[in-house]
Amino acid sequence: MWYCTSCVNLSLFKIGIGPSSSHTVGPMVAANLFLCSITKQTELTAIKKIEIEFYGSLAATGKGHATDTATLLGLLGHTPSTIDTRMTSHYLSPIFSDKKLKLSDAHTIDFDTEQDIYWYDDTVLPYHPNALTLRAILTDDTDFQKTYYSVGGGFVINDEDAKNPDEDHASPTIDSVPYPFNSAAELLEQCRQHNLSISDLVLANECHFRDKAEILDYLDNIWDVMQDCVKQGCENGGILPGGLDVKRRAQDLHQQLYAEKDTPVSKIDELAAMDWVDLYALAVNEENANGGKVVTAPTNGAAGIIPAVLHYYRDFLPNYSQEGVRKFLLNATAIGSLIKQNASISGAEIGCQGEVGSACAMAGSALAEIMDCSPAKCINAAEIGIEHNLGLTCDPVGGLVQVPCIERNAMGAVKAINAARLAYRGNGQHFVSLDKVIETMKVTGADMLDKYKETSRGGLAVYADDRIPTAKHGVSVKYSQC
Repeated sequence: MWYCTSCVNLSLFKIGIGPSSSHTVGPMVAANLFLCSITKQTELTAIKKIEIEFYGSLAATGKGHATDTATLLGLLGHTPSTIDTRMTSHYLSPIFSDKKLKLSDAHTIDFDTEQDIYWYDDTVLPYHPNALTLRAILTDDTDFQKTYYSVGGGFVINDEDAKNPDEDHASPTIDSVPYPFNSAAELLEQCRQHNLSISDLVLANECHFRDKAEILDYLDNIWDVMQDCVKQGCENGGILPGGLDVKRRAQDLHQQLYAEKDTPVSKIDELAAMDWVDLYALAVNEENANGGKVVTAPTNGAAGIIPAVLHYYRDFLPNYSQEGVRKFLLNATAIGSLIKQNASISGAEIGCQGEVGSACAMAGSALAEIMDCSPAKCINAAEIGIEHNLGLTCDPVGGLVQVPCIERNAMGAVKAINAARLAYRGNGQHFVSLDKVIETMKVTGADMLDKYKETSRGGLAVYADDRIPTAKHGVSVKYSQC
């Protein structure tokens, strides 16, 4: 949270676990950090009890987002990027069946999910709506506790960092990169002054911190995971977990489109590509809703948009290349970093405009560069992407990342493509600047009622069918076998 915009970039893309980057990935990371903090001053064997407290949005929709189980998985030592999502039920089984939490091979404690997890949905801690406190009671009867904030996209900071942001000297500073920028205007000026594309500028900044080959390998791995996620989503059918009985659609849609792709009707349908874009986005977000492996882009709730637009580039544009994918991802991170630093990518903080709106802007700008647009046109595409998602609320039915989240990604992906095409046909000039639109998104989010910010107390979450469960903290989700 305290990085300069120029330095956030690639960290926006994280390999994680569904269904939510802020409510699932972040709490799992926080649990890892908590155990690391304890081991700096004592052994894990000194722990005799652990208590978990969830606040604000984490409590309001935590069960629907699997926040409790994700935190438990983190305490078991699993990480979002390495966990085998096919085994999550197996990992959690001893906790639910035997009330035993294995902190290490040498130490297991008693843990009762009904008594040791507390949900404070009416309490919002000072810094951010997504907060959790982890407390360990040690054998000498002293307490060790830490409060963490999951600020969106899997980013986590602790209470000390939140209170003293200027003391985080370990983070890169704006002076430590060759082409610093903290606004879209500064980014454009750097590109103009040094005759660089947005992707080239980001790559140069990233190379200041790590080897170029390492960066390219990272980008290639991100693309591989995105493609695998689409593939898994197209192959897996059935009902999504959580009690809403939402049927997965990507498998049937894939079979239908594949059967039609060489038919006369398909060949004359000039919008057939959009059906495939819808498929790609649905596939990713169904995998996410099922607790599968996804890439935060920049969040899990909006994880389908960038992969869908990248697949559109791969399958429908003539200039596809691996180098193009790298440029796409690098460009997208510049836009995402601007939004994260100057507004938010957290649905609990500013609504879904910060998630789907951000992803739409990132994908629009990135696709525009692939279409040989100038940096000015790329920024124009990003501005269009955000502008036409302003005010978008985060109102998940039952606290689950299913309705309207899955379809919303398909619509966001199509919007991103249209934004790139509008910018391509333009001259790079736009009436309202990207910086102003980002600021507008921040102000809109601040004005938005809390019930529309990932609490399941407003919007579609309220006006849903009576058959939908309406538990106080959302529908209790256990990970299915993915």
